[in-house]
Amino acid sequence: MWIPTEHEKYGVVVASFRGTVPFGLSLEIGDTVQILEKCDGWYRGFALKNPNIKGIFPSSYIHLKNAFVKNKGQFEMVIPTEDSVITEMTLTLRDWGTMWKQLYVRNEGDLFHRLWHIMNEILDLRRQVLVGHLTHDRMKDVKRHITARLDWGNEQLGLDLVPRKEYAMVDPEDISVTELYRLMEHRHRKKDTPVQASCHHLFVQMKSLMCSNLGEELEVIFSLFDSKENRPISERFFLRLNRNGLPKAPDKPERHCSLFVDLGSSELRRDIYVTVHIIRIGRMGAGEKKNACSVQYRRPFGCAVLSIADLLTGETKDDLVLKVYMCNTESEWHQIHESIIKKLNARYNLTGSNAGLAVSLQLLHGDIEQIRREHSSVFSHGVSITRKLGFSNIIMPGEMRNDLYITIERGEFEKGGKSVARNVEVTMFIVESSGQTLKDFISFGSGEPPASEYRSFVLYHNNSPRWAELLKLPIPVDKFRGAHIRFEFRHCSTKEKGEKKLFGFSFVPLMQEDGRTLPDGTHELVVHKCEENTNLQDATRYLKLPFSKGILLGNHNQAMKGTKESFWITSFLCSTKLTQNGDMLDLLKWRTHPDKITGCLSKLKEIDGSEIVKFLQDTLDTLFGILDENSQKYGSRVFDSLVHIINLLQDSKFHHFKPVMDTYIESHFAGALAYRDLLRVLKWYVDRIMEAERQEHVQAVLKAQEYIFKYIVQSRRLFSLATGGQNEEEFRCCIRELLMSVRFFLSQESKGSGGLSQSQAVFLSSFPAVYPELLKLFDIREVASLVQDTLGSLPTIVYVDDSLQAVKLQCIGQTVESQLYTNPDSRCILLPVVLHHLHMHLQEQKDLVMCARILSNVFCLIRKNGSEKSVLEEIDVIVASLLDILLRTILEITSRPQPSGSAMRLQFQDVTGEFVACLLSLLRQMTDRHYQQLLDSFNTKEELRDFLLQIFTVFRILIRPEMFPKDWTVMRLVANNVIITTVLYLSDALRKNFLNENFDYKVWDSYFYLAVIFINQLCLQLEMFTPSKRKKVLEKYGDMRVTMGCEIFSMWQNLGEHKLHFIPALIGPFLEVTLIPQPDLRNVMIPIFHDMMDWEQRRSGNFKQVEGKLIDKLDSLMSEGKGDETYRELFNSILLKKIERETWRESGVSLIATVTRLMERLLDYRDCMKVGEVDGKKIGCTVSLLNFYKTELNKEEMYIRYIHKLYDLHLKAQNFTEAAYTLLLYDELLEWSERPLREFLTYPMQTEWQRKELLHLTVIQDFDRGKCWENGIILCRKIADQYESYYDYRNLSKMRMMEASLYDKIMDQQRLEPEFFRVGFYGKKFPFFLRNKEFVCRGHDYERLEAFQQRMLTEFPHAIAMQHANQPDETIFQAEAQYLQIYAVTPIPESQEVLQREGVPDNIKSFYKVNHIWKFRYDRPFHKGTKDKENEFKSLWVERTSLYLVQSLPGISRWFEVEKREVVEMSPLENAIEVLENKNQQLKTLISQCQTRQMQNINPLTMCLNGVIDAAVNGGVSRYQEAFFVKEYILSHPEDGEKIARLRELMLEQAQILEFGLAVHEKFVPQDMRPLHKKLVDQFFVMKASLGIQEFSACIQASPVHFPNGSPRVCRNSAPASMSPDGTRVIPRRSPLSYPAVNRYSSSSLSSQASAEVSNITGQSESSDEVFNMQPSPSTSSLSSTHSASPNVTSSAPSSARASPLLSDKHKHSRENSCLSPRERPCSAIYPTPVEPSQRLLFNHIGDGALPRSDPNLSAPEKAVNPTPSSWSLDSGKEAKNMSDSGKLISPPIPPRPTQTASPARHTTSVSPSPAGRSPLKGCLQPFTPSPVEYHSAGLISNSPVLSGSCSSGISSLSRCSMSETSGFENQVNEQSAPGSGPGYSGPEEPVRKDSKTPPPYSVYERTLRRPVPLPHSLSIPVTSEPPALPPKPLAVRSSHLENGTRRTDPGPRPRPLPRKVSQL
Repeated sequence: MWIPTEHEKYGVVVASFRGTVPFGLSLEIGDTVQILEKCDGWYRGFALKNPNIKGIFPSSYIHLKNAFVKNKGQFEMVIPTEDSVITEMTLTLRDWGTMWKQLYVRNEGDLFHRLWHIMNEILDLRRQVLVGHLTHDRMKDVKRHITARLDWGNEQLGLDLVPRKEYAMVDPEDISVTELYRLMEHRHRKKDTPVQASCHHLFVQMKSLMCSNLGEELEVIFSLFDSKENRPISERFFLRLNRNGLPKAPDKPERHCSLFVDLGSSELRRDIYVTVHIIRIGRMGAGEKKNACSVQYRRPFGCAVLSIADLLTGETKDDLVLKVYMCNTESEWHQIHESIIKKLNARYNLTGSNAGLAVSLQLLHGDIEQIRREHSSVFSHGVSITRKLGFSNIIMPGEMRNDLYITIERGEFEKGGKSVARNVEVTMFIVESSGQTLKDFISFGSGEPPASEYRSFVLYHNNSPRWAELLKLPIPVDKFRGAHIRFEFRHCSTKEKGEKKLFGFSFVPLMQEDGRTLPDGTHELVVHKCEENTNLQDATRYLKLPFSKGILLGNHNQAMKGTKESFWITSFLCSTKLTQNGDMLDLLKWRTHPDKITGCLSKLKEIDGSEIVKFLQDTLDTLFGILDENSQKYGSRVFDSLVHIINLLQDSKFHHFKPVMDTYIESHFAGALAYRDLLRVLKWYVDRIMEAERQEHVQAVLKAQEYIFKYIVQSRRLFSLATGGQNEEEFRCCIRELLMSVRFFLSQESKGSGGLSQSQAVFLSSFPAVYPELLKLFDIREVASLVQDTLGSLPTIVYVDDSLQAVKLQCIGQTVESQLYTNPDSRCILLPVVLHHLHMHLQEQKDLVMCARILSNVFCLIRKNGSEKSVLEEIDVIVASLLDILLRTILEITSRPQPSGSAMRLQFQDVTGEFVACLLSLLRQMTDRHYQQLLDSFNTKEELRDFLLQIFTVFRILIRPEMFPKDWTVMRLVANNVIITTVLYLSDALRKNFLNENFDYKVWDSYFYLAVIFINQLCLQLEMFTPSKRKKVLEKYGDMRVTMGCEIFSMWQNLGEHKLHFIPALIGPFLEVTLIPQPDLRNVMIPIFHDMMDWEQRRSGNFKQVEGKLIDKLDSLMSEGKGDETYRELFNSILLKKIERETWRESGVSLIATVTRLMERLLDYRDCMKVGEVDGKKIGCTVSLLNFYKTELNKEEMYIRYIHKLYDLHLKAQNFTEAAYTLLLYDELLEWSERPLREFLTYPMQTEWQRKELLHLTVIQDFDRGKCWENGIILCRKIADQYESYYDYRNLSKMRMMEASLYDKIMDQQRLEPEFFRVGFYGKKFPFFLRNKEFVCRGHDYERLEAFQQRMLTEFPHAIAMQHANQPDETIFQAEAQYLQIYAVTPIPESQEVLQREGVPDNIKSFYKVNHIWKFRYDRPFHKGTKDKENEFKSLWVERTSLYLVQSLPGISRWFEVEKREVVEMSPLENAIEVLENKNQQLKTLISQCQTRQMQNINPLTMCLNGVIDAAVNGGVSRYQEAFFVKEYILSHPEDGEKIARLRELMLEQAQILEFGLAVHEKFVPQDMRPLHKKLVDQFFVMKASLGIQEFSACIQASPVHFPNGSPRVCRNSAPASMSPDGTRVIPRRSPLSYPAVNRYSSSSLSSQASAEVSNITGQSESSDEVFNMQPSPSTSSLSSTHSASPNVTSSAPSSARASPLLSDKHKHSRENSCLSPRERPCSAIYPTPVEPSQRLLFNHIGDGALPRSDPNLSAPEKAVNPTPSSWSLDSGKEAKNMSDSGKLISPPIPPRPTQTASPARHTTSVSPSPAGRSPLKGCLQPFTPSPVEYHSAGLISNSPVLSGSCSSGISSLSRCSMSETSGFENQVNEQSAPGSGPGYSGPEEPVRKDSKTPPPYSVYERTLRRPVPLPHSLSIPVTSEPPALPPKPLAVRSSHLENGTRRTDPGPRPRPLPRKVSQL
């Protein structure tokens, strides 16, 4: 049975539990759980990380921990009772763990590893705390380390700052807001601005001396040198090196590393240097022989110097190598370091051995204890301490020092009868009074133990040696008296014996007879001569001699005059026990000289402060002893002396001696009667302040009042103890009188001089320190009254400088911080006077920093839970006095401009933050009663209105993000909690006072605005928090956004008809609120939109305003990342439900639908615009949104903005053509007018004409970069017309030149033709603008199907590629996935005129083949019925799919949606006809190119002829004969009679073409290919025989094709040549690396046709051996690569339609060969001579025969063949005529040209992509492309080899589009027709287009009337009647279209663009 647990409430999971049992709860090791119930070894509860899921788990898996249960019962909350630091550590490490893994994912390796180390450190420290064996101090230290690391990690990870008090987290509810602010600020400052350490230390470690020829031991001496003052500032660090240059005692680190301590900040400057002097121990000369002398001397070796500035960067200088220098002359050794520092190069040079000193240096900061903690490794190994010379900056009491520093300076010696100067060595001893030498009191430096004697280094042959060696003598105080120092001078011989001969000595006593020590300074000592054997052990013999030349007396004077020898030393005493000051000694011994007391007291002020504090207790005893001796005589002087000493302790240097004085007062002071004299003198001074001319002395007295009072109070206490409390009342009266005198003095206003005000300031600054002393004498309320009276006596208005005001505030501040104010009894007395002064200062806006501090302290004392009556009364007083002025102050300081300096700005922020904290603290303390009293206190509604406006404005300021640092979330949440509580109180006042007739828009608007920005705050968006943080916030405050949202809804409902005032102003703010992803908030706020629609409908009959505002705001808000798919659904469902019963439901539904659709697109747009997304998706989404704004919303400004966003995207993706089309959309909105336009986007303010001109020039440039030069030409003409109309000939000239340059580029530069791909996006996971739609995409340059497919799969990495081309079913459409279906399609050009003209160069035609394409085709072969294994052509059908786009390509995007698709099946017979037509056209094209010498190489023609004649596979055309000419087929398909006849005609036509082709081939074939030619001729006769064709002997001799004007190009104004390009068909798209028939394979799974499937008329097979031989595998259903199969040919051609010569690899892969792609050559007339109609029968329907004619829907007339004259002939000119006359068969029969375009399959399109051939010159440059024409010529069919292709890849697709498919009409042009007549006749059955004007080639059209799309018309050309030249002008094209009534067959009418609106932008 499950029973609730009593004690087992909280635990930690110690082993993971998978929860496999029923109701089991899955737990991970380390999870914390809250336990609810238990039963037989099982617990039921939940993991704290996910409290919503409850379950059971084994009790053995849980380690129970103590916890406190809050709110016992259903909603109980468990709080662990462990140390709060441990709790915080545990929670923080859990949060860090998740983020730490993310760091690894984001590849932030540095932070990842650093955090890992910190986490391990924290875990280690946590273990130490949990063990519980730490001492109290160590525990504090560990917690300090833990919190420091937690704060570091939180800062690095961008987490919140945690407020802490004594290392424990603080609950904001338990302290006042001001205290919370201070804690946050303290931690923030600690983090941001580390406190500059006042104490610094230099760590030095000696590594080695690197030198080539050492061989001697060395002494190395480090010290710090001040080059500014030319003196050392530290003691010396001394170490010895062995002969190898390494430290002699490597096992003792203290011997070779030292810490130079106690460097002040003033000593960290550039002119402080580390100096290193090196002394060698050895022979006198460094190069002497070993046996020259056995005695060793100390000799100079070298010096190195390093500036401490190099260490100020904070970096450790490891392994520094210092250069060692030597002076040029030894006499300069004493100042070599100065020479190096000053860079006096003449005085020193590098040592001969080129020595280098390796050292390590590090600068450390902080006091020495801190250094010991932070750098424990330095101290644990041992380090010597090197002190500063003298005392440190701060002298600490109890510091015991007695160091005498002696510097051996120099000497002056005589030669002593020698010819050369002496080698002098000085030996020093310390001798005590008994004559014994003191042992071990001479210190060479910190690294070496003290020695008993010192020997100086020796300078060679120098009678005036300078040593400058510093020594420290740490002699005990008791040894000082009677001791002296003796210096012995010896000459060191350089002879073999190396003797040292004594020749003199000096001495100096350490203490004078009067008790003073040797004075500091330089002393010239007498050198007493002596013999070598003189015994100096008996000191009494020489102590009576004079020792210094400065103090020679009387009888010694004469005796010493003759001596010239002297010795100089400098002494400096650093002692806390001994003094050199005689006045100090006189004062301390006052009893021995009573007559000198007055003088001694006067001289006390002249004594150095360090001497006084050294003997502080003795001095004070002396003073009070003198006072007791004679108070009347010495009272005033003793008082002054006491004041001097007290003020001396105010100095920072002696500040630490205050505790010494406090201790003295408490424990040693014994002056029980002193209080009378002190009070008397003090009152005397105070009473005479007004009269005193000089206030300095008075101010000194007032400054010392704290300690004077301490002495008075302690003296009175001693007196009371001694006398039993006598004269108590008298004493109190004296104190009161004193304070009355003070009040009088304070109440005086300074007139004239500022001396009085300065005295007042001095008194106020030290007065609060007296309070504790007064409390020892009086009751606390009495003291409070005295203080209140004293502070109240200050004048309200002060006519002096502000310094007194500041001091007055400081005094009040110290009062508030004092113990006196802490007590509630005294606080109620002091509070009014404090508030009075604060109010006065805040009104004047003065001293705000101090005011803020005082207020903070006031509120810190009022606890949040302070419900005592006294606290409530205090709040009453504060609210009445300060609330209003506090609000005004915050408004004032936040409206000021922030100061520029960083320090000032920081202070400014601090002040603002403190005032804000004070306001929040006050508001949080206010109860219902306080609010009610506050609201009742306003006499009029205007006052209440002003107050509400003021407080709402302040709240808006508090909500600003910059109000607090970004990681102060705790503070922000507290502030928001206070704000929402206050707003709830004030909203009642708003409802009661400002509704109905008293409605005030401004107050209500301010309220709503505040509520909205409150909800939108970043710190309240709980969704962005970690789960643990979100849980904590919800537990403490709930979701404040929902609370405020409900309040908004409630207030809105109260407005009634006043709601209209806020429509549409509040739509945007409310919309922003609803976009927050909080379901409850959305449910509350969305219905307000229904209310707005309803009221707007009532007011104006519609809600256009609501709709407009919603749409405008949605765009900006969603682009900021707000809103989601859930919101769209919720918005739609809630509002639809709300409007169900409204009368305006229909229009409401429309609005909701519009807004919902906009949201769809905006969400897609936002998703696509993410950083990682590809450009294609971004462009597609932008196009979708842009069209929506134009067509559905008609929002012109938004439309234009997105035009420019799309333009930028295109430029970034280098889609220059698309960029140009996009910018044309904006150009379309403008006119050539002078209307001024405002500044917009990047455009300046300018006229409409100027902006349109700028746009034109930009678009021309983009067309040029996109190689769309034809379009650029049209724009050039337009802008040139404008220049011409303004007579701006300069710009006109430039524009004409630009136009000319574009023509040149068309002719000179090659451009690639793009591939086109159909892409289907299926499944619900695609964005809305793609979902379940199909598009046709224009590929990039050189992009083949595999590359395109890979790109699409990269753009949609989660998509699945479909492996077939069939239309997907509904399950695919509705799947929660992404499916991509991709295959290549063939473009069907709309305009044919240019393509069909003879002589038009390929580089002109190439533009029209792939531009302005609306229609695309794809063919899929399949077998219907039983497949004949012998002849599969019998059952091979083709499914032809035609795709119609909403806009033509290229346009504003690289892809457009398919608007309509048509699927038609082609019978095997129709397919055979099309294959032959295409092959025949290919042959004619190649023959023509060969004739006109357009081929550099005859190989393509050879291959094509070989492929058709030598049909090695499938039996050639005989397969067609077997399939369709047999009796069975003819009887079973009587309706195919005409088609069978047509097929027969094509076979015979092919034979004739082959015959002529062989004749041409014979003429041009090279010698080495003659055998192949002969073989072809032989095989041709065999082929003819198989077809039953007789020989045409007349045809064997072929004549070249005749061109009327002698060139391959026909006259521009003449009709097209007789061999109309109608008969041409596009060859298959081929690889750019192969000849036309050579195949390229694809490994792609997504392809348009399997490589085994049939190819095009070229019949490509998978083997290079079967070039042009068609090997079909129609059964294959998978989609193969474009490059491995032709898109069109659905049945392999018979062998007569193919050829199979092998191509060498060289030819396959040569791109330089001009004959790679025959489709690039112009299609000219091959046979221009007319023939008789009877001869034309065979070749009927060459023009449109590509279209199978089996459509049962076509009428008989449509199927009929209209014979027309044709000029197509095998011969030309006269020769042909003669042959005809002679009655011989001159040429093969020529079929008549059809007069109609009817075709049974005219609505079919090819589905299959195709291989392509590329022009060898394509892709050279990327110039500027205009289109000079907008042809819809009927002359050339799109299936011409020249037609199909891809701008991007140059790969040509086999396109089988008849004229009726592409242009909708077919013109028959007779050679005899008049030159002016255009293409003439269109079939009567064709649907006629409503608009006969052909759109320009770049225009963007929409195919339905339902959704018109913005179309640029800038390229429109006015109609003229002149026929065009080539390149033809659009003028002629338009007229031709109009005159001939040409039409384009179209699935439906395509509307013209809507009437354009002229832009206001």
